[in-house]
Amino acid sequence: MAAIHRRLTDVCVERGVRAPSRASLYNVLARIEGHSYDLSALPPHVREALYNLAPNATVPGHQLVFYCVNYGSFAAVSFAAGLPWLDLHQAWRLRGWRPRSRGLLQAAMRARAIL
Repeated sequence: MAAIHRRLTDVCVERGVRAPSRASLYNVLARIEGHSYDLSALPPHVREALYNLAPNATVPGHQLVFYCVNYGSFAAVSFAAGLPWLDLHQAWRLRGWRPRSRGLLQAAMRARAIL
């Protein structure tokens, strides 16, 4: 996040506009549309965690992380831990986490220096 903020500040200075604060960046990251994934392109162990979706569905990244970590096998959790940091960050802010599952997500995010 620090690198993104520095780069954005540099661009803002070059253009003569006021740079946003880090808090503003975090607020935007929570709201922007992140990645999405076609269910048919995901590995079988990940599709099993997404038990209630049609085979041709598209899944937002933060929901994919949530379902894999909360309801998936160890392989699905591992897959989710390797998704882009934005998906993990947005999933972290969702409600409904089981305490142990949230702990797994927290460990993955700390290992990747996201949290």
